Amino acid sequence: MTERSTFNAGEICWTDLQAKDVEAAKSFYANVFGWRYEDLPTPDGRSYSKAYLGDDLITVIAPQNPLQEASGTAAQWNIYFAAGDAGAVAEETPHAGGTLEFGPEDVADTGVMVFVAPPGGGTTGVWQPGTHTGTARYNEPGALAWAELLTPEPQAAVAFFQQLFGHEVTEYPQDDGGTYTTLMVHGAEVAGIAPLPQDDDAGDREEPEDQAQAGWQVYFGVSSIPEAVAAAVAAGAVVLVEPEDDGSGDEDAGSVATLRDPQGGIFSLLEV
Repeated sequence: MTERSTFNAGEICWTDLQAKDVEAAKSFYANVFGWRYEDLPTPDGRSYSKAYLGDDLITVIAPQNPLQEASGTAAQWNIYFAAGDAGAVAEETPHAGGTLEFGPEDVADTGVMVFVAPPGGGTTGVWQPGTHTGTARYNEPGALAWAELLTPEPQAAVAFFQQLFGHEVTEYPQDDGGTYTTLMVHGAEVAGIAPLPQDDDAGDREEPEDQAQAGWQVYFGVSSIPEAVAAAVAAGAVVLVEPEDDGSGDEDAGSVATLRDPQGGIFSLLEV
């Protein structure tokens, strides 16, 4: 079991889900990953849920804000980079070519939250830990296992994160002529950045609902892709990307699949 109690600056440390119907989201993800929950009140009188594997905190399922709810926004998984000083990251963001979207804001004594976006888009959380450091497990079944950004401006996005966190990078040429880039901390790969797939034949047609959009994709580990996909579909998910090799060229890497939950939240599975 890969337990985590601390994260280096620039590592992906946390993910959470914003959903219109928290109870329905809890039921769905319990069926897929076996999470159990602890409900806690929000300041506006609603509630959010901490999701656990055993006694280890994995993620949080929280209600959408009123604007998201009123506009019918789909459920959204967010990812967070660990930071020693979230305020400094917020200040540096425009100088790195990005956009400060929210914060910095203290979240009680648990930490400081910031949301930024790199060039090309892709809302990105930044977390300065207080009493909460991040996910207690990583890269195992039911836990956060990877995150990657799909962006129309991959080179600019890579430079953005390098300026904010000092990431080193590794580049993997792809069969289509593009490049898959991984961000690295102390020699370990922590996140991926890939070009947003382009539909050259789309023209002026309306984008299909299942077409890839700019933004982060969160991956959860599973012990069996076929079993996890079957459980998700039985609980109401739609398969967007059928199980396949992850495309990294690493023979030891697990297969992957991408799904949409019943409230529109996109997530991926990685066999670990």
